[in-house]
Amino acid sequence: MTGAVTQCVFCDIIAGRIPAQLVHDDEQVVVFKDIHPKARVHLLVVPRVHVPSLDELEERHDALVAHMMRLLPVLARKQGLATGFRTVINTGAGGGQEIAHLHIHLLGGAPLPGF
Repeated sequence: MTGAVTQCVFCDIIAGRIPAQLVHDDEQVVVFKDIHPKARVHLLVVPRVHVPSLDELEERHDALVAHMMRLLPVLARKQGLATGFRTVINTGAGGGQEIAHLHIHLLGGAPLPGF
């Protein structure tokens, strides 16, 4: 774990203290459905190790980040997102991050609004 962690909802989900609709889990990540979906498919890809945000990644996390990136299209295919998908990483309060645990949103299933 990186630093002291206090009341992290994602850490609680990973530990099984809070239920979630798991889609995938392995030794590095847990993937579950967002409880406030913004698209028909809205998954959260969350590392098991607590890293507060993208801004706090270190070189030692390189293999984890590669694993997360390579997993995204696999998850998308399994969710039936044959025509494409969107990924989002919110970083810090100014970037819209609500939970201080790095996570990637995987969205799709219908046309998504542009930027």
